[in-house]
Amino acid sequence: MHRLTRSRQPGGTHVLTVTYAGGEERRGPVTMGQANMIRCMLRDEPAHINIHDVWLVPEGTGTDSVVEALRALVVRHEALRTTFPHAPGSAPREQAVASRGTFTVTVLDHRELPEDPVGYAESLARRAREERFRLDRDFPLRFSLVTRAGTPVCVAMAASHALTDAGALAVLKEEWLGLLAGEELAPPASLTPLGLAEEEATPAGVRRSEASLRHWERIIRTGPQAMFAEPGAEGTEVRVPLLTLRSRRAARALAGVAERTGALPSTVLLTAWCAIVAHRAGQDACVIAAPTSNRYHPRLARSVNTLSQDALLSLDVRVPSFDVLLKKAWGAALNAYRHSRFDALGLWEVIGRATFERGSRFARDVVFNDVSTLPGTVASLTADGPPEGRDPYGPELELTWGPDQVLPTRVLAFVYATDPLLHLGMWADPALFGREEAEGLLTGLVRLLEAAATRDVPLASLTGATGVRPVERGPHWLRVDGSWTSPPLVAATLSRALDGLPVHVTADAPAGSGPAESALTAYIAAGDTPLTPAQAHTALMDALPGRPGVLAPSRYVIVRHPPAEADRSGAWLHRKILREGTGRQRPM
Repeated sequence: MHRLTRSRQPGGTHVLTVTYAGGEERRGPVTMGQANMIRCMLRDEPAHINIHDVWLVPEGTGTDSVVEALRALVVRHEALRTTFPHAPGSAPREQAVASRGTFTVTVLDHRELPEDPVGYAESLARRAREERFRLDRDFPLRFSLVTRAGTPVCVAMAASHALTDAGALAVLKEEWLGLLAGEELAPPASLTPLGLAEEEATPAGVRRSEASLRHWERIIRTGPQAMFAEPGAEGTEVRVPLLTLRSRRAARALAGVAERTGALPSTVLLTAWCAIVAHRAGQDACVIAAPTSNRYHPRLARSVNTLSQDALLSLDVRVPSFDVLLKKAWGAALNAYRHSRFDALGLWEVIGRATFERGSRFARDVVFNDVSTLPGTVASLTADGPPEGRDPYGPELELTWGPDQVLPTRVLAFVYATDPLLHLGMWADPALFGREEAEGLLTGLVRLLEAAATRDVPLASLTGATGVRPVERGPHWLRVDGSWTSPPLVAATLSRALDGLPVHVTADAPAGSGPAESALTAYIAAGDTPLTPAQAHTALMDALPGRPGVLAPSRYVIVRHPPAEADRSGAWLHRKILREGTGRQRPM
């Protein structure tokens, strides 16, 4: 029997305790996606890793109906009845599904609501994100029901990323609205979390994970270490504001490119995004993470679970035109999606080993999250409707600024819809993109789509076609091992890592090679310090996070004293060498 109890709090607020019963009690291992997000939740601040959503309550719906629909969702989906038992100080390896339990709904009743009730609910949801979820005992959703004189207006929630992602919240919202409308929901067809864990443990699942790790390792060893290795790029987490694009112009242009080329609109948009980002960053390849990749599998499309594992795409943009790039992007995206389910701990071992040996720090600089094509979630992830007085079909081109948040990335794009308007949210590091430049990047994307709708656009003409200019790095920046770096910046960073020892870094190109084949050599005046190349390399690698413009030298040369002319590379060549080597052997 279901029970509902009320606990009154001051100020028109009371808490409903909702009892549920149903489903089967089960236990089993965590999924790869859960392990990935649990690792992030244990490491990151809760406001940075928890997620949130706001659901508008249909007019005429009572509080009891809202709560009963939430209860039905909990009984329907195992993820909402799941906790992660584990010993203190350890990471969970097991999940437990309950057959009965309770959750709470905090009701905030108001005589009058602010002019923007959705914005108010959004602020409540964001505030609820700031509290850490206890993985071993907490219900994975925190509900607040905003009411006006007892009438429900919207539900604000924070959600544990260990059990939900944006796609899962979209499915829940769609089903909740269906329940409120009196619909009878078909039984869930997607894999449950425990069903997915079982599939991942099969020989085929293990082989797939191993293949994914090889795919990641190839890109990490050969692609740019960071898309935005340039002056101003520093820090591993930055506070970035939201910039939203809503444009019918862009949607018409996107449809035009798709019709002209025969490509899917999602592939066209991905290609345009890669082209303009690589152009702005001055890179030969665009390396991006696409977190929604796993929801393209039919058995996972409507899964209420966290499937947040990146597809890592590397797209070589050294081609003559947009149409040629579009053909390459299709295959590159499919290859990335195919390799987006992996053992997260194994991946971090791969990243640690590859970056130490390469002498770089892989930076997840660009994230492109296209949720517009996910089955059954389009309506629930796009805006619930334009504000009063606005065109119901959307503006021709509108840019609006929203709240900021801390992100471990330089540029994050969320594509909510592509028809009848392109609705895209972007968070861009303000140290690299001032407001005018950030707006220029999105209007440049629209201009590129409009140009490509009528003709094949030469990539050499992107500055003129889009108005977006490549970054100017200055004379001390050069390509080494496929990445941009600054030898003076490397020298300064290595010197600080070695407690101020004098360091000089040269860029040496073997005879007959191009500038991209240059290699760095570090000369270190160690004095009486018993320094080895391995110790120097380890110290520099420890200092690399947050410094994307720094690459480790491929060779360390240790001398006793610096030359009188310490800024001349030739002067260092005549110093007596005490020790030299690659430094890639980790000290014991």
